Amino acid sequence: MIKVLFVCWGNICRSPMGEYILKDMIEKRGLQDQFYVESAATSTEEIGNPVYPPARAELKKHGISCEGHHARQVRKSDYDNFDVIIAMEEIHRRIMEQRFFGGDPEGKIVICMELAGRPDEQVDDPWYTGRFTEVYSQLCDACEGLIDRYTQ
Repeated sequence: MIKVLFVCWGNICRSPMGEYILKDMIEKRGLQDQFYVESAATSTEEIGNPVYPPARAELKKHGISCEGHHARQVRKSDYDNFDVIIAMEEIHRRIMEQRFFGGDPEGKIVICMELAGRPDEQVDDPWYTGRFTEVYSQLCDACEGLIDRYTQ
């Protein structure tokens, strides 16, 4: 089983969108026994909060529920507990390596859009940009790439 952790700043927009998009894709393909998926934040700002309403609305437009989500912060133990740790931006990689994991000796951390074959592209924070539809599309591409990579 491949254990996947999506990580962004607050765990209320990008990382839970990635989590629930991937869960939806996995379920539709009958791959539930091959993947385990969660999401987390690098900051403590939103701990305990649900998915941000515009992110929740974007998921709902596509028939995806994120009910029951509560933001949590990355833990040191996540490095041992997950096989793939997906950072939305380079800053999240650096924060995890420096503050939580003491590096990335096993090469588990990947920038999200690397999974879509677009390594120079980052997933901008829709909290600031308001572009939830674009983020949804980027995350779909990345999730497709992840599924392709780990089910071959």
